[in-house]
Amino acid sequence: MRDDSDVHHDPLADAGGAVTRRRLLLAAAAALVLRRPSAWAQTRPVHRVAWLSGSREADTVESLAAFLDGLRNLGYRQGDNLVVEARWANYVAERATQLAAELAALRPAVLVTQGAAHGPAVRLAPPLPVVFLHSGDPVEAGLAESFAHPGRNATGISLLALDLTGKRMELLKQMVPTLRRVAFLANPEHPGEPRELAASRAAAAPLGLAVTYYQTRTPAELDTALVAVAAARPEGAVLFSDALMFGQRQKLAAFFLQHRIPSATGWSDFPESGHLLSYGPERRAAWRRVAYFVDKILKGARPADLPIELPTVFEMVFNRHTATAMHLSVPPAILVRADRVID
Repeated sequence: MRDDSDVHHDPLADAGGAVTRRRLLLAAAAALVLRRPSAWAQTRPVHRVAWLSGSREADTVESLAAFLDGLRNLGYRQGDNLVVEARWANYVAERATQLAAELAALRPAVLVTQGAAHGPAVRLAPPLPVVFLHSGDPVEAGLAESFAHPGRNATGISLLALDLTGKRMELLKQMVPTLRRVAFLANPEHPGEPRELAASRAAAAPLGLAVTYYQTRTPAELDTALVAVAAARPEGAVLFSDALMFGQRQKLAAFFLQHRIPSATGWSDFPESGHLLSYGPERRAAWRRVAYFVDKILKGARPADLPIELPTVFEMVFNRHTATAMHLSVPPAILVRADRVID
């Protein structure tokens, strides 16, 4: 293929006069049109985005799909103007640190984080723009200075929804009218947990519920807590969602089914795994919203200037199969209220 210097060669010096000139100009225009698509493809910017999850790949299939769907809605297509590098730490904190450094070496424009990946991502040097979906309080976690003015290199969405804690217990009491004693299982070191626990205790009192709090920092501590719960035999349980609970959700569902203890939590993954019900942020919608932050940063915005958001879409998910296995009657109001019923 000839280069542009061929097109700008002086055609007036050739034989044939005006006719030759027109033919040369037409040929040059045709060549330019034919070359234009490939030239545009070569110069169109390709954005490299990194995704780092503290969980297993199998546990984040829907989350990653929702995030990519959000990017597609904003005009980004993998293999066209977008490259996504994804890694999973498989619930190993040290692995998250290694993978954060590995992804940083690829020089992404943005690093998107979930679970135990938040801390290693924001501690990278030199810093990268970080967008997170945080299950607790990102300010308490040290990721930002405030919700309104993050002030650092990270921003995103917090799933902390304190006003929903009482709603979960109300739903649990609808399912179990004799509910009097409730086991709370939570990690006291999870950012925002003290506030969520305080809100839950405050909501339990008007419902006439006595609360017993079981701390679950580690898998071993969770096992100890379950032994105590089995001995106490409460009529219900509320789980505070974090990476540990999420990773152990099938084990927990089997335990509660064995002991016929109805459980409620904030994430739909739990009733999908056999727990009785959830009421909380619709996480797929939240992941689609994460794409908004990535788009803003790719267009020049700084994470420090993008306020952290709280969820705006919520869902109630109910597992009717679990209710039947526990010999629970299902009030019509639960079925009417549920956004999804799992049979």
